[in-house]
Amino acid sequence: MLSLMNSRSFSSPFPYFYATDVFSPEVHKALQDWFKSESAWRLAQTDFYEQYEIKLRFASLPSALTFLTSPPFLTHLQSEAATLFGTQFLDRIEMVAHKLTPGQRIGIHNDYLPGRETHRLLVHVNETEEPDSGGLLMLFRSSNARDVSKILQPKANSAIGFAINPHSHHAVSKQNRGDRFTLICSFFERPGSGTKSQ
Repeated sequence: MLSLMNSRSFSSPFPYFYATDVFSPEVHKALQDWFKSESAWRLAQTDFYEQYEIKLRFASLPSALTFLTSPPFLTHLQSEAATLFGTQFLDRIEMVAHKLTPGQRIGIHNDYLPGRETHRLLVHVNETEEPDSGGLLMLFRSSNARDVSKILQPKANSAIGFAINPHSHHAVSKQNRGDRFTLICSFFERPGSGTKSQ
């Protein structure tokens, strides 16, 4: 259903792992087709981003994708993520689809909110685009925009996972053409379990 085992871990600018071939080609294509044809996208705006969103638990999923919200899949996803993050999670996962259209971007942020999700997995569902298409994932050493450390192209069917903390600063550059689709999975660490990714 999903595999994070084909991954590499990095320590800079903050601990994260990068995985490829996350879904089977058939599931990845089904996700692409659904995201492109879905009309229920809702615009979300804050002081640092503008994007379209769909919360999967409220979505009308096509038959090929109903497994995404099923207990067996969520248990499998939680188990794989817990292994890579080196921690244990509560039985709770939030999944949201994101879409950036031309002109939209996500400014520097760290996702850190006490009492909220503790780890995040971003799966790139879009087709791999040229760097000048925009939508590049940028990792920073600090909250300073000039302190960029790593720039990652949103390669199709790849994923990045990281622990959310005050130092996990990241951003997405302006989308120049086409749409950028991402599936966001948020996890909640079990109190007292500890993590290797802080």
